[in-house]
Order: sequence, then structure tokens, then C-alpha cells
Amino acid sequence: MQTYTHKNTYLQQQEKMFAAENGLKGDPRLQAISESIRVIPDFPKPGIMFQDITTLMLNHEVFKHTVDIFVERYRDMDISVVAGVEARGFMFGPPIALAIGAKFVPLRKPRKLPGEVISESYVLEYGTDCLEMHVGAVQPGERALIIDDLVATGGTLFAAISLLERAGAEVAECACVIGLPEVKIWLVYLKDTRKMSKLLLDFDYEEPI
Repeated sequence: MQTYTHKNTYLQQQEKMFAAENGLKGDPRLQAISESIRVIPDFPKPGIMFQDITTLMLNHEVFKHTVDIFVERYRDMDISVVAGVEARGFMFGPPIALAIGAKFVPLRKPRKLPGEVISESYVLEYGTDCLEMHVGAVQPGERALIIDDLVATGGTLFAAISLLERAGAEVAECACVIGLPEVKIWLVYLKDTRKMSKLLLDFDYEEPI
């Protein structure tokens, strides 16, 4: 298996913290996942350190580890909707939804859905964008889990939460594979609103060796 090594004690500390909080202390899956993710400097624009999860998905065993960790957490939480954020939330959302017996609802970029939609704008770490969801995809009272690959500014997940709540759903949690250090204040807010984002790994902005 090809690995992507980061000179980053912060990452190692966060892996241990996540493991302790979620009963995964000593679980070798976390290290395998972190070693499978590479960082691409200056993409999609200068100054951005892009966390590339496509390398994780090249290894079917590591990809399964990632999905399994989320499934273990959510299978008994009465989740009826898994909402995936375009585009990389589409990679993790469907297998998680199938495994926990929930439907998958895509949250898409503008003009990608053919039916009537509701929309929500948000700010990215490198621009602005909008999410849309089909009207009627989610019913009032359903419990939803939001899936994305990475949380940076938090704007995307806030937009996703807003869309689902406007449809009458209860957002149980947001789940991401990667979190960046700048999101710590935002996570405190989510904890206060009981929508704490569960992160597998936290990456600092150091270049890979």
C-alpha cells in the first residue's frame, strides 16, 4: 500500500483523541486511513493544501475501513436519511446509507437536479457556492446524517444543515473524514447545537514529504 507521510505530531495527537473518544484506541484502521490520504499543495489555487481522498479509495480495504468506522457509530442511531454533499460526500454516503438501512439524498451544486429544489448559499475556504436538494426528498421528522469528506470553514455543512431543517428533518450529526485546525471554534458551536461533527482525522497544513 502506498502511504503519504506527514511530518505532523498534531495529526498523531488527533488520531489518538478520536480513538479514545470513540472506543477505537489502538485500532490500526485509523493509521491506515491517514497514511492513504495525500496532500496536494496549491490546489485549486495558491495557498490551498488540498486533502486528496481519492488515494484512500484506491485501496479497497482502507476504503472499507473508513466506511465501517462510520457504520459502527450510526447503525443504531435511528438514522433514516444519509445526505451526501457534492461531490466527495457521494463517495462515502451511499455505502454508509446501505449499511445502516437509510436512504441516500444528494445535496448538489446549482442546476444539477432536474426537479423542484430548495437552495442554500455558503462560503468556501476559497470562494462561495450553493447547495440544492429536491423538494420532497426528505420528510418532516426524519433523522438525518450529513456526510462529506472534509470540513474546513464549516460553511458547506451549515448550508446542508439548513436545507435539511427547512424540510423538517432533524439533523443528528455531521460526519467528515478530515478536519482542518481552523474548524475548532466552529466545532464548539456545533457541539452546543448538538450537531457535533465526528471527524476521523485532523490534518495540519504541512506539506507531505
